[in-house]
Amino acid sequence: MRKNRSLDSLRRLAARHCVGDGRKFRLKDVDPGDVGALGDETKDDARRLLEEGVGRLARLQEKLYAGGEWSLLLIFQAMDAAGKDGTIKHVMSGVNPQGCQVVSFKAPSREELAHDFLWRCVRALPERGRIGIFNRSYYEEVLAVRVHRDLLEAQRLPARLIGRDLWDRRFEDICAFESHLAREGVVIRKFFLHVSKKEQRKRLLERLEDPDKHWKFSENDLRQRPSWREYMRAYEEMVRRTSSRDAPWYVVPADHKWYTRLVVAAAVVDALEALGLQFPKAPPAKKRELDRARRELMSEGS
Repeated sequence: MRKNRSLDSLRRLAARHCVGDGRKFRLKDVDPGDVGALGDETKDDARRLLEEGVGRLARLQEKLYAGGEWSLLLIFQAMDAAGKDGTIKHVMSGVNPQGCQVVSFKAPSREELAHDFLWRCVRALPERGRIGIFNRSYYEEVLAVRVHRDLLEAQRLPARLIGRDLWDRRFEDICAFESHLAREGVVIRKFFLHVSKKEQRKRLLERLEDPDKHWKFSENDLRQRPSWREYMRAYEEMVRRTSSRDAPWYVVPADHKWYTRLVVAAAVVDALEALGLQFPKAPPAKKRELDRARRELMSEGS
């Protein structure tokens, strides 16, 4: 009974932040500091629920890997210091590394710039039975590249292809690509970790003041802050134009890391539970092989 209650709690939490149809989505309606009904007085309950979610995810991932039919693609997008790395680390802490891969997409290389904008991500898609995690993704093409036009110039597109409808075409391409993946057995869940500008400032200052966090800081972190409004408009349109039933966005409040991690864990568990995963049953030939092996081992005695 406790197990079912926890699963129901995770399912409700995931649904609260899921945007399956983005047409009516407005970013102003999402409070980055929101923790729902989970206030400070229930943090312990939230941590317990996260532990149960991580444990459940580990068991589901084992079935996913054993079955070798479905794959799961998790995409994380956010402003700097929103907590992507920490969320991935905590949520996936119980998952067998053999069945999971994390790919962080930095600035594209010369080779990557010589191809279409989806190319480098296509190469990193998870195999059947595996979980693939994209820390940033092809969505940078309608975020950073849209806000900073010098990044678009570096792609050397033919001049006749750069027009006012460029972003419309990219949204269409992304939606078509994700529809194709869904039809091939790739379950897609996308997370926009929505941090406030005030909280980002606090976290960036912590990186500057703590020597152990200096390695996390980049001057590029500051480059984005003057363009905050442009980024928020880009994120809003991204969610509105690319949320779908097969590839929904989860717009996750990110000012409180413990809540962010719980929502992401809830969404991942919910996605895998919906597949009804089971361990594959051994065919007759395999069963005979197992019976022979069992008899051989039993005959050895103790």
